[in-house]
Amino acid sequence: MKNIILIISILFVSAFAKAQELQSYIQEAESNNPEIQKFKLQYKRASEKVNEVNTIPNTEFGVGYFVSEPETRTGAQRFKVYAKQMLPWFGTITSRENYVSSLADAKYEDIVIAKRKLMASVSQSYYNLYANKAKQEVLTENIKLLETYETLALTSVEVGKASAVDVLRLQMRQNEMQQVKDVLQQQFLAEQTNFNNLLNRDNDVTVNVVDSLVIPSDDFEVNTESLALHPELLKYDKLYQSIEQSELLNQKESSPMIGFGLDYINVAERPNMDFSDNGKDIVMPMVSVSIPIFNKKYKSQTKQNDLQQQEITAQKQERLNSLETLLDKANNERISARISYATQTKNLQQAKDAEDILIKSYETGTIDFNDVLDIQELQLKFQMNQIESVKTYYVQSTIINYLIQ
Repeated sequence: MKNIILIISILFVSAFAKAQELQSYIQEAESNNPEIQKFKLQYKRASEKVNEVNTIPNTEFGVGYFVSEPETRTGAQRFKVYAKQMLPWFGTITSRENYVSSLADAKYEDIVIAKRKLMASVSQSYYNLYANKAKQEVLTENIKLLETYETLALTSVEVGKASAVDVLRLQMRQNEMQQVKDVLQQQFLAEQTNFNNLLNRDNDVTVNVVDSLVIPSDDFEVNTESLALHPELLKYDKLYQSIEQSELLNQKESSPMIGFGLDYINVAERPNMDFSDNGKDIVMPMVSVSIPIFNKKYKSQTKQNDLQQQEITAQKQERLNSLETLLDKANNERISARISYATQTKNLQQAKDAEDILIKSYETGTIDFNDVLDIQELQLKFQMNQIESVKTYYVQSTIINYLIQ
């Protein structure tokens, strides 16, 4: 009982360590990936625009000099100084801030989407590396197995129970396996480069992958309802809300603008005259109103906003349909991978039983090396398919995680 508990504990720790290793790679990728950094900078820039729109129109200042001084009762006007400030309608600046903030919120979803996609890409590349490494190990084991058979064949040739052709066939099969292994090694290096690029580090950095992966006994639950909360869909909601804010801003900007100003006119004294207002300067406060009488622009903007909202709604539904299809496909392929794994495991056991029968036949003095090659080829095929099933299971689980986590 203690041994069973110990074995279970070791398996649990091993599985936890494997998950932690992949998670550390994902965290490193999120910290270094330039695409995520790009989206973060875009979000900061969009957020900074709030300060840009939180302004009022420029204050106007002017100075005028009367070349021909107009005479008034109190004296000649010499020069004029004025200041003017236009103010938008009440709530316009707040509407601008809300509109820009809504755009920034939509931009933030790009960061979330990029992180999810990066996590999926890193995980899939990691599982590709695992499958490649596992296949190389299987080929190495089978090459050693054929070397054992070659020794048996040489012994059989010496006693006249086999021909040199059998030995050559075994050697050619070894050569073919070595070729496949060499190709896999090159593919591993190419995938390792892709993996390191996802982490934005040197291409030749060695990637450590787990020694073995097994399909768990139970699948985690796939909750299709959580698909509605996917950031790709939430982004459409944020864009829809930004159009609502754009329309509120459009209504505010179609309202009048109020202006306040002050004119100052310098007046010279009239010579040889004495009265109370002689040379008195003129100060004139002013109020103005800017009314958009020709407002086709704002009506057109309202219609454009309505059409854009309809467009966003259609785009969201289209993307939701695509994500539902992708989720259903990933779930079905994961189920298929489990079925395939069970079948390959059963076939592999039967192939090993056949191999044992052949070995016993050798002990009785008879062995057919053509059967040996056939069984070995089947065994290798089942082992490769088994590894591919495990990889497919985890790759499809990664896609499901991208969609519903």
